[in-house]
Amino acid sequence: MACAIVCGESSPSYITLFRTLNRTLDSIKDNIAIIFANILGCQAHSDDNFRSEEVVPSSFEELMEKYKHLSARDWFSKKRNAGNDQDPQAEFNVLDTMLKDNLERLKTMRESISVAKIGFLGCTSKINYLEHMDVLRGLCVDGKLGSAFWLWRKLMKKGIIPDVWAHNCLLNALCKAGDLEKASWLIREMLEMGPSPNCVTYNAFIKGYCLLDKVDKALYLFTTMVNSGIRPNSITYNILVHALCKKGLVEDANKLLEEMLDDDDEITDSVIVISTTLMDGHLKNGNMVQALSLWVDMQRNTQVDVIAYNVLIHGFCLNQQMDLAYGYLSEMTKRGILPDGFTCNTLISGLCKERRFEDACYIHDIMPRMGIIPDKVTYKIIIQGLCIEGDVVKAHEFLRSMLEKSMVPEPLVWNSIIDCYARYGDLSNAVSVKDQMLAFGVQPNVYTYNAMIHAQVKGGSFISALSVEKEMLLSGLFPDVVTYNLLIGGACNSGRFEFAIELYHIMLKIGLDPDIITYTELIRGNCMRGNIKEAEKILAKIQASGFPVDHVPFKLLFKKYCKMREPDKASGIYQKWLARRNEYPSLIT
Repeated sequence: MACAIVCGESSPSYITLFRTLNRTLDSIKDNIAIIFANILGCQAHSDDNFRSEEVVPSSFEELMEKYKHLSARDWFSKKRNAGNDQDPQAEFNVLDTMLKDNLERLKTMRESISVAKIGFLGCTSKINYLEHMDVLRGLCVDGKLGSAFWLWRKLMKKGIIPDVWAHNCLLNALCKAGDLEKASWLIREMLEMGPSPNCVTYNAFIKGYCLLDKVDKALYLFTTMVNSGIRPNSITYNILVHALCKKGLVEDANKLLEEMLDDDDEITDSVIVISTTLMDGHLKNGNMVQALSLWVDMQRNTQVDVIAYNVLIHGFCLNQQMDLAYGYLSEMTKRGILPDGFTCNTLISGLCKERRFEDACYIHDIMPRMGIIPDKVTYKIIIQGLCIEGDVVKAHEFLRSMLEKSMVPEPLVWNSIIDCYARYGDLSNAVSVKDQMLAFGVQPNVYTYNAMIHAQVKGGSFISALSVEKEMLLSGLFPDVVTYNLLIGGACNSGRFEFAIELYHIMLKIGLDPDIITYTELIRGNCMRGNIKEAEKILAKIQASGFPVDHVPFKLLFKKYCKMREPDKASGIYQKWLARRNEYPSLIT
């Protein structure tokens, strides 16, 4: 009992055992006392005399103290005087048997107590082990690799080897962090110290290599895994097929799929997932025939789902085959497979890219009839497409529709509409949308302010553009190259060329690298001032720097020389442009 109290544990089994032990000891004392009394000639015929305090001592220690002075001879003499004809040796044999029997009982009870104690400690140890594993896995999930490995080393030093699940968590965290060297070391530790790696271990390591685009090493690891007797599962194949398709190695991915199908029939339920990944790879590489061939096989051997149809429709949209995309949308509905939000958003995106905005808006309108609510992605695709097309009025209508449905768009959507108004020089509507953006709690970013500066410059209000830049700085945002390009262009348009040069030097001072648009604006400003020599110097500078110069700087100089009635110099600029165009064919416009 004292042991249980010291340990801070309440254990009813311990109390019961100790009570039983005490009762047994008392019984042994009484039995020994009775036998000794009989041997020493105490009254054996009367129960009352037998229980007398003079004959039966209160304890075994008292009995031994009372008779320790007797010799063996005294024992036998007292026994003979008792008038009993029994053999004293027989009585000693009985005593010996009883002592042995009681000692056996004590031994059994001690073993029972030991087993109970071992079981209790073992249970406690198991609980502590599980707690350590939970902590280790939690640290890995939280990305606290340093703390996780500290705990791992402490456990290993104490001889406690974490299970394979904990090791897999460590390995997965290392692979996500891109530390494949340490992940490789951990696998070697597992092979030497245990536990043995399993399929999940290798899957994490293979995925780590694929994330770093090291597919060759991933395939080598796959071979090592198979040679080690560890059988890959569907996740292994899916990781590798996805990585191969991403690198454009669709044929290798197809061979891997065939290898999986030839393996056995246990993973056929996952064939649809891997086949869909492979079909997506074919479509992204423009291999329409192979994709459709695989699709026919999938329909023949497996039950295709909405995800498979989405991949197929998305592939057709990527390859600008909108009629086929519509056809398979019709087929999936006839087969009882309802399209989802991704299906509709994919079709709307494809239609907007082909400038078929009427059809895109029609898909948006019929989505509720199919039980699909247009989401933020739907509106974002349509609004951006309309803004690129220049239909800012229709785009603004969709923005209002979003707000009426309590969907507050991200800054990109607001910026698209503001910029579209800015391109048309509609400053009042641009400012109105920006104010509405703030009213709905959406904070403007650098692109918002750039769009506002563009609107002010387009409207001929350069001073207001500078005010927007100051507002931008006060809000804690810093101008970028686009900001300065807009301001430099505005300064040139308003005849403030010296200020444009000053802005250029500010760019350099704060560490921004001017781009081709910056230099084009400076060339245009010099041409406007009639400083044609300086404009040619800037052109020569950007050509020498290796900038991919487009036709605009050459066009500015060519037109200026034509106005100055200097055809020879204009022809020289044109020849330079032709040479530049041959050097950079991608610059042809």
